Amino acid sequence: MQQIISLIAKSLNLRERQVENTVNLLNDGATIPFVSRYRKEATGGLDEVAIAQIAEQNEKLHELLHRKEYITQTIEEQGKLTDELRKRIEDCWNATVLEDIYLPFKPKRKTRAEVARKKGLEPLANEILLKPNNDPEVRAKDFLTEEVPTIEDALQGARDIIAEQLSENEDVRNTLRRTFELNAVISSKVIKTKQEEAAKYRDYFDFSEPLNRCTSHRLLAIRRGEEEGFLRVAINPRDEEDCLERLGRRYPKYGKSGEQVKLALADAYKRLLKPSIETEFAASSKQRADEEAIRVFTTNLKQLLLAAPLGQKRIMGIDPGFRTGCKVVCLDAQGNLLHNETIYPHQPQQQWARSCGKLSTLIEQYRIEAVAIGNGTAGRETEELVQSLHLKDVAIFLVSEDGASVYSASKIARDEFPDYDVTVRGAVSIARRLSDPLAELVKIDPKSIGVGQYQHDVDQTALKHSLDLTVESCVNTVGVNLNTASKHLLTYISGLGPSLAQNIVDYRAENGAFTSRRELLKVPRLGAKAYEQCAGFLRIPDAKNPLDNTAVHPERYALVEQMAKDAGCKVPELIASAEKRGSIDLQRYCTAEVGLPTLTDIMAELAKPGRDPRGMATVFSFDKSLRTIDDLEVGMVVPGIISNITNFGCFVDMGIKVKGLVHVSQLADKYVKDPNEVVTLQQRVQVKVLDIDYERGRVALTMKGLNA
Repeated sequence: MQQIISLIAKSLNLRERQVENTVNLLNDGATIPFVSRYRKEATGGLDEVAIAQIAEQNEKLHELLHRKEYITQTIEEQGKLTDELRKRIEDCWNATVLEDIYLPFKPKRKTRAEVARKKGLEPLANEILLKPNNDPEVRAKDFLTEEVPTIEDALQGARDIIAEQLSENEDVRNTLRRTFELNAVISSKVIKTKQEEAAKYRDYFDFSEPLNRCTSHRLLAIRRGEEEGFLRVAINPRDEEDCLERLGRRYPKYGKSGEQVKLALADAYKRLLKPSIETEFAASSKQRADEEAIRVFTTNLKQLLLAAPLGQKRIMGIDPGFRTGCKVVCLDAQGNLLHNETIYPHQPQQQWARSCGKLSTLIEQYRIEAVAIGNGTAGRETEELVQSLHLKDVAIFLVSEDGASVYSASKIARDEFPDYDVTVRGAVSIARRLSDPLAELVKIDPKSIGVGQYQHDVDQTALKHSLDLTVESCVNTVGVNLNTASKHLLTYISGLGPSLAQNIVDYRAENGAFTSRRELLKVPRLGAKAYEQCAGFLRIPDAKNPLDNTAVHPERYALVEQMAKDAGCKVPELIASAEKRGSIDLQRYCTAEVGLPTLTDIMAELAKPGRDPRGMATVFSFDKSLRTIDDLEVGMVVPGIISNITNFGCFVDMGIKVKGLVHVSQLADKYVKDPNEVVTLQQRVQVKVLDIDYERGRVALTMKGLNA
């Protein structure tokens, strides 16, 4: 629908042609990563964020279109649809305005106003509003019946009708909305009988702040306290008397009619208007807070998923523990489990020497190139154990074990390792996370991997949608090895999904490694469309055609071959020779379908075929003198790794159980609005201890002047 295209283009400040082409591609089954990477000419070079915004707005506007059709039909069935009303509905593309238009016609449950109408009191209500000089009490006598025995009963019924009319009036509702937008205050108070239980919410026991200044993390904390039954929360205009005055300006103010309208307005405000608008603003403020929290979460998740891998190395994984021992696993370069056992170097067994001997033997036997140690309980002690071996050419890493226990108990882990218990699976996950964080973390619910803020309190459907898009984007940005990728990793590749991913794994098991991308078309149920969408994101490192290990799409192989021919060589030579690539005039190869953006991407791939955009993991060492919060002192400067970023600052892992907080005001010597402007997840930093709260287990840090 062209009107929807125009609305999206105007909202996102894009050309209508860009939007229309993008929507058509998405409607035709193309994925966001595919459109962003391989259809730049059609979209005008839009990135994944812009394409996702187009997709989201297109969906919302079509939902609104269906709602408009339903509303039109409902009003028409009531016999109340005028041409003017129909046009208003057709021209309306604002959900709030649309619902205001519909409100007077919306089928209602039994209301006080409806009861009064059935008693015949609507004419009295209309006279009070339209004839302010009449005496309502005198007119009320004409409406007395067995059902309306007194003048006060008649006036009360009339006021009920007026109150409902006022609450459904668009101007009145918009006036109140504007007041809320400018002056609404959110407040919370603790439920007195639950003060002790609600201790963690004590900052909000008697809290009040303008709603438009309440940050997302504060609002989500308040709403969580309300959800758990510890806080009472309200949103009110700052001055309710002034608010009522504004609402009543267009209605009679003087005489007995004015008095009746004033009473009706006060009732409408308290019973109908304020609860409705408060609910509306509670929902909209929560939605904004959700969106901000989801943005923070997805930003962190993307950085975590794109963390530098160590690559295909023979890795020993250790899941540390005291009483239960340290679970040790040895993996080959492809991540296959070769051996597992448990050592007991720490208290109470304290088999230090025996554990050292066992580790040395395993490292030599399995030609281990790196050791990954979980950073949880006994992590630093186990790191000290491995370091005491003075290993040559074996790197030692502390690896975040957030989510490893979730993975180890999951169906994915049971399917991968049906004959091993959760402790072995957890150690394998730690080792694989060092080798390839992306491939391992996609198996874990993102909410369990230790980043984000209040992720359990936001709209879970919106969160899942956003996280799925983020994971999909990261997987396709990096690309995956077609011959080693797990079913779960393949699931996120453009155009595949669980069923086709399983078919690829099954085909691989039955026929051996893929030798070309073209062979994908032999996979059951993987047709031409799925092949188009997925092929460019799948890599075959040792393929006969070197382009199969690049992001060059098979649909452009002929073009690259023509470039090589024109340069007087074969494709492998073109890839190997910067001089030959430099001699190519890209303008010669521009067509209606292939422009400079695509050609530039192709040349970049030929320059670095199979390049992993994530770089490579490097070793980081914590301060060896730090083990617990008791080892910290105010003024101490220590190394750390940023483990989480929120709107109010970032948390730093200093190698002790407690993560320190660098408040946003302490991130830099300049004003910082968004922490992501100056820090990134897993960044190595120097921090200075500002304050230590031993009772609450909190450490305040600063980065000012330390990380220039």
